[in-house]
Amino acid sequence: MTKNSKLSSLFLVFLLIGISCQDASEKEDINQKLTSWLDEKHEESLQTSPLRLTALGRKDHYGELDDMSLEALKEEAKWMQESVEELKTEFDYDQLDLQGQLSYDLWIYLNEAKQKEVKYAPMEYVFDQMTSIHTRLPNMLINFHKVDSLEDMQAYISRVKKIDRASGQLLDRAKSQAERNILPPRFALEIVQKQSKSLITGQPFEDSEETSAIYGDMKKKIGALLESGSISEEEAEELEQASKDALLKAFKPSYEKLIAWTETELPNTEETPTGASRHDNGAEYYNYRLQASTTTDLTADEIHSIGLKEVERIQEEMKLIKEEVGFDGDLQDFFKFVDSDDQFYFSNTDEGRQAYLDLATKYIDEITVKLPDYFGILPKADLVVKRVEPFREQDGAPQHYMAGTPDGSRPGTYYVHLSDMTSMDKTTLEGVAYHEGNPGHHMQISIAQELEDIPKFRTQGGYNAYVEGWALYSEKLAKEMGQYENPYYDFGRLVNEIWRAIRLVVDTGLHSKGWKEADAIRYFKENSSISDNAIKAEVRRYMVIPGQATGYKIGMLKIVELRNKAEEELGENFDIRAFHDLILGNGALPLNYLEKQVDSWIEKNKKSV
Repeated sequence: MTKNSKLSSLFLVFLLIGISCQDASEKEDINQKLTSWLDEKHEESLQTSPLRLTALGRKDHYGELDDMSLEALKEEAKWMQESVEELKTEFDYDQLDLQGQLSYDLWIYLNEAKQKEVKYAPMEYVFDQMTSIHTRLPNMLINFHKVDSLEDMQAYISRVKKIDRASGQLLDRAKSQAERNILPPRFALEIVQKQSKSLITGQPFEDSEETSAIYGDMKKKIGALLESGSISEEEAEELEQASKDALLKAFKPSYEKLIAWTETELPNTEETPTGASRHDNGAEYYNYRLQASTTTDLTADEIHSIGLKEVERIQEEMKLIKEEVGFDGDLQDFFKFVDSDDQFYFSNTDEGRQAYLDLATKYIDEITVKLPDYFGILPKADLVVKRVEPFREQDGAPQHYMAGTPDGSRPGTYYVHLSDMTSMDKTTLEGVAYHEGNPGHHMQISIAQELEDIPKFRTQGGYNAYVEGWALYSEKLAKEMGQYENPYYDFGRLVNEIWRAIRLVVDTGLHSKGWKEADAIRYFKENSSISDNAIKAEVRRYMVIPGQATGYKIGMLKIVELRNKAEEELGENFDIRAFHDLILGNGALPLNYLEKQVDSWIEKNKKSV
């Protein structure tokens, strides 16, 4: 090769390197531009929801409440559709890297979900015993509305004044539904009525030695401002009087209207209804709920069948533990023993309730120490275990998690219903602690919120099957991590798992196969050792929130399937910490997108071997 040809070759190499670097730089620029664009859109969306902002620990629009009307939901859907059209105009999908394409796809996915939400909103029960605004709003004010200044307390009072408007908008929607015979079961409205009456019981609503939960919180926060020197005695008195006025003139009337409506509609409700199938277009609506909850195209029949098979499989594992502890009798006898023997329950006293909280905290602390052996990414946020507030506590109701703020100023909270300790057995306590705490909800949601290299909407969103599937997977993972030393508590883990398998059978039974409440309760009792009150609360939950309960087991099965696939294809090169970081490191994902991420990761690791 001549000297000139060598120089030409070198020039060509440098030219190609330069072009490659330029292409990489341009691709990086377009991905950064997409992230900025998505963050701007996400912020626009947040600014329309004062309550979402407060949940994130922000004080924008601190004295406001969301527009709860159906018209507002339609406007949100219209805005979302317009944003997708802008996305497709502004960005060339093929020029984005894999993370950019994932963000692009997920924004479109969210829009499709929003359009369906609007379409089926008239079918969603506005008021029920589980998650409706009548209890959710006071809970948010008490636990999320932080008061650090005079202005913050004034914002609190302003929000209380606006409750009548927000509740009225929802009541209008509920009345419109009732005109089309879309009403929840009778028990739901009875509980809504009871909860509402509880919220306006005590001072300042009546001459009583007791203080209502909301007024007690307002007084407490005013007192803290006074004690810190942030306000004067005169300002404290003015704030307390303003709080009373807002509660009596806005808060109380809003709940009285809701109570009056429930009294009017109770005679029109069914005492023992089937599920969504009893309503016009109920089958279509339930198919939508299954798709939204599982992020799959599985049919009700397919989900029902999966549930039956899982119940049978888990019962075989239960029999092994029955034999391990030397129990003489069949599985049904063992269920009755575990469900009724005093050794498996705390006393139904305040001491017993505190013992439950203490033991749950102990298990979470134990497993947290082991997390670095199984995870590279760890959460920074703190976690507290707490009893549910009296105004929304229900005997045997499911425990739940509420996320902390992204900046860590408010910890994540694992809430426990402890009004009836005979419904809160020790055997399932350990698994539930891992589900709600670490490595379950708290870890997954906290890590998502703390991610920095992806658009904000991906760090603050959630998909039922992914979120609940991960938490259920975490219960199983905890055994791998050396927990459940007590075989009865390992049995409790299986009770928790079969509980979620039974949900597949019962939810689809209620909403697509004509089952009544009694049918669902009977199947639950025949196939688990769960207490009667817990079963009743569970079945009633499924009846008012169709499909939601199916996400847990479907999500867990997918995560287990993906892990098995990765272990099989990578063999000794499989890294459990890297796998878990992959699952958690992209924020919540629909299951089909999660599978794509894992498949890509497997192929990448194969090539690097």
